[in-house]
Amino acid sequence: MSFEQPYAFLFLPAVLAAGWFMLRRARRKGVRFSAASRVGAAPLSWRLVLAAAAPYFFIAGLLLLTVAAARPRESMAKGRKNVDAIAIVMTMDISGSMCALDLTPPRERPSRDTTRLAVVKKVFSEFVEMRPDDLIGLVAFGGYASTRVPLTADHESLLLALRGIEIPTDDDEQKTAMGDGLAVALARLKDAPLKSKVVILLSDGANNVGRESGAVEPETAAEMAAKMGVKVYAIGIGSNANFVNYLVKDDYGRDVIARARSGFDEGQLREIASKTGGRYYSVNDKNALENAIGEIDQLETTSIDAEVWNRWKEYFMPFLAIGALSLVLAVAFSMAGARRLA
Repeated sequence: MSFEQPYAFLFLPAVLAAGWFMLRRARRKGVRFSAASRVGAAPLSWRLVLAAAAPYFFIAGLLLLTVAAARPRESMAKGRKNVDAIAIVMTMDISGSMCALDLTPPRERPSRDTTRLAVVKKVFSEFVEMRPDDLIGLVAFGGYASTRVPLTADHESLLLALRGIEIPTDDDEQKTAMGDGLAVALARLKDAPLKSKVVILLSDGANNVGRESGAVEPETAAEMAAKMGVKVYAIGIGSNANFVNYLVKDDYGRDVIARARSGFDEGQLREIASKTGGRYYSVNDKNALENAIGEIDQLETTSIDAEVWNRWKEYFMPFLAIGALSLVLAVAFSMAGARRLA
């Protein structure tokens, strides 16, 4: 058992001080009377009992909420394993053009499950399942690139992060900074302690962020990869149609289909793969993944002691629920006692 946010316990002195003040104040309340024995015993009332219990429920509620804020949890899986691995960074396009529906299977209704991005996620998931021992990371790029998962042997966490990736809604973020995506992937691979390093680039290849915006050109990133000895295997996501359907939002936030010019560019993907000694594959080729896997299998592996990420079982919810209930009851008991005294 451990706590994710142990600093929450710094509030305990304040909670305990507040509780001491409330109970001390309650004990000092009363009416001075010289002959208390002549007053007689006061009739016991359930309202008075609840009013007396209110401070204790309030203090207990604050203590439970403090524990909930500290996030108690139990480690479910933490360890290390020895694997013969290759370092692979999956670099995926999440630009606006990935909303295209040109890969929708025949006779299937176009939806969010048939966009280019959905196909990328499916291809990525299949690839990860075929490489159980490799260190794999995830980089996503639209208008800018970011690392979503560093190199890891914990592929369950990797796939969980993959499922949460969506196309950004901001117009600037819907551009395609492919060069930046490759550059970030290379930065992740730079210090990886493995002999073979690979980038799997899944994109429609339509780079539209230039050097004037401070972005890295795809050709420059490819040259960097070649100097580092990193092979780029590019998988093209899209069709060669001039105009394709896109899934967009209307003014009311509903999904609608619009037709626009295709952003698919195989030429740039082929050039990047060629410069780095990798290969280009089309997602329409049913054997593309198997072929890419076959080539990667020929690369030299490195035996490493890989750390598996922690997976946690959270226990904060009971503390949060009971603590909140205690505060509600404290307020209710206090109000009941106030009505009785009135």
